[in-house]
This record gives sequence, C-alpha cells and structure tokens, in this order.
Amino acid sequence: MVVSVSVRLPRDYVVYSFSSRHVPKFRAYPGDVVVFETVDALGGQVVDESTPLETIDWSRVNPATGPLYVEGAKPGDTLIVEVESIRIADRAVIVAVPGSGALHDRKFNAAARVMEIRGGKILFRGIEVEPRPMIGVIGVAPEEGEYPTSTSGYHGGNMDVALITQGSRVYLPVFVEGALLAIGDLHAVQADGELCVAAAEVSGEVTVKLSLIKGKRPRYPVVEYGDRYSVIAFGKDLGEAVYRASEEAVAVLMRSLGLSFEDAYMLASLVVDLRINQVVDPMKGVRAEIPKRYAKLEHLLVPAP
Repeated sequence: MVVSVSVRLPRDYVVYSFSSRHVPKFRAYPGDVVVFETVDALGGQVVDESTPLETIDWSRVNPATGPLYVEGAKPGDTLIVEVESIRIADRAVIVAVPGSGALHDRKFNAAARVMEIRGGKILFRGIEVEPRPMIGVIGVAPEEGEYPTSTSGYHGGNMDVALITQGSRVYLPVFVEGALLAIGDLHAVQADGELCVAAAEVSGEVTVKLSLIKGKRPRYPVVEYGDRYSVIAFGKDLGEAVYRASEEAVAVLMRSLGLSFEDAYMLASLVVDLRINQVVDPMKGVRAEIPKRYAKLEHLLVPAP
C-alpha cells in the first residue's frame, strides 16, 4: 500500500536543543503522515575507523530533525506520534570515548568502528547482530528553558528507549503551541542501557502519523508497544529515575483500578516491570512497563495543572 506523505523534513533542517525559541519552517495537521530524514548522532563526522575522535565537533552531535509545528496542538494536550516505519542506511558507526559510558572510570583508548548492514545483519568485527531500528531522540519543546538534544526530561528528548520502533506509539505532553516536534538519533540496534555511550548510530528516515488528544497529557512521555504501556522516567541517577517511574506506575494503577496506595504499591510489585533505558546520558533513563490488562490509556493522562 502506498502511503501519502503530507510533509517531509530534510536532514539538514536540524536543532541541537528542544526549546520554544526555535522557529519552525514546516507544519503538519493531526492525521498527517510525516517523514523525518535524519543524520546519524555523530553528525556524519566519523568517515572511517581512522577518524580521530579528538577532531569531532561535539557541538554537532545528536542533531534532531525539526522542529515541526503541529496545528491545533495546545499546552495541556497530548501529541501522539505513531511510528509507521524506520528506514536505515547500510552503514552504522559506534564509538568508545574515554571518560564516558557506564565504565567511565576505566582507562582505554578512543575508538570508532564502522559496521556494514547487509543481508539483514549488522556486522561488528565479524560478529552478526540482528538489527532492530529504533529512535533515540524524540521530543517537543519544554514549557520553559532549553534542553540539549543529548538529555531527556518531561518533554522527551534523548530517551534512548529501544521500544520506540516501528509499530510503537509515543505519547508526548504538549507544553507550547504547535508542540515543536523533533526526531533524530536513529540506532540500527541498541541494547537496554546503551552502556558504552553509543549504539549503532545510523542515518535514515522515520515515517510517523500524528494525532492529538485534547485537554489531557501524560506526566512523563509514554510509549505504547505490544501489550503494554511504558512510563519513561528520568533522573540525575538511576535511583531517582527508578523512584519517578515507580511513583507514576503506582499512581496509574490507583487511577485505573480504584486502589488505595498500599494495594497499588503491592500490585505494582507483581505486574509492573522496571527496565533501564540508558545509563550514560546526563539524565539516566528508566521505564515502568504496565500491562494493558491493568491500565487504560485514559488513566495515563491527567488534566494539565
């Protein structure tokens, strides 16, 4: 089936922060199908494995294509981004940077690896890895201030959630008129944690369909995938991120099932899975996965304060 694309955003139309100060050139309406062309998270600067990482301009890292103004999106609404497809290039890169990642205290050399993607496999040093294309950065303008595309928050941003893939829906709270959606940082594959600070960074195209829910929004971004909803929380460390994800999951169960705090707290310990998204960005990421059996979408959304 041929999908009619309403808007296409070119890969050279990028931002490096989420902010209401960015003036959008492109507009779309609820129901539109939009294509975001993206460049890899290193800005295409790693040409081959001999590229010295000290020559990389780190101000050009994590470009997000956008922003896109969504007509009718108002503060207090929810922007729904349904991921219809992710097309990736046949070449991905990954880097290890001293002082970064989960093992930031270890002494090691800066290194880059270029991975070919062919025959449905990612080739890493002769080892075959199954591709699972996903979106690392997806978000909207925050209520105030400016957030680099390298970090996450209530607005979304660099969440690095492996579940944000083809077939998922992302529910983002709207804080400013038009929402100002931007997408980037595609990965050909990323394991939960992204522990070395990078994944299979790849250029590509993301096709999404947009819609709105009026008058309510999630407290944190929410990802719907398969049989569950995931609350995407963040924190300055994993402890804080776990607390936030847990707190919101318990609140959702209370609203969904009419339970007391005590009962929802105990039920969460039986049915809610806590998963690590990433451990390497300025804000660490944890998601609380709630099976749809115990929560409806309406109970993940609340009126804006």
